[in-house]
Amino acid sequence: MKEIHYAGGVLNTGDDIADAVVHFAESLARRVTSAAVDIPARLADGSVAKASLLLGPASQLVCIPQLGDADEVVDAELVAHLYAEAARLADPKPLTTAEESTYDDPGL
Repeated sequence: MKEIHYAGGVLNTGDDIADAVVHFAESLARRVTSAAVDIPARLADGSVAKASLLLGPASQLVCIPQLGDADEVVDAELVAHLYAEAARLADPKPLTTAEESTYDDPGL
């Protein structure tokens, strides 16, 4: 588990989720844009609820490992989605000659 310190508060979530959130926030900041994401967070009573985060260029996140015996909060689909969105925001890569372009230039 990791604590995400965000906007003066603390969220407890799984390691993979916290790492994906930070990676996605970095990608958003590079593009000077923002996005809202919902992540599962462990509450003080041990239950899990959705927490909404607004991530953008000014987001200041700190993730700290959390000691304890609580079960890890896991959401593999969310983690994959956040990494896919971060990749989508990455700098475009040129196609190699072996790859097919889907771009149709009507001017050609």
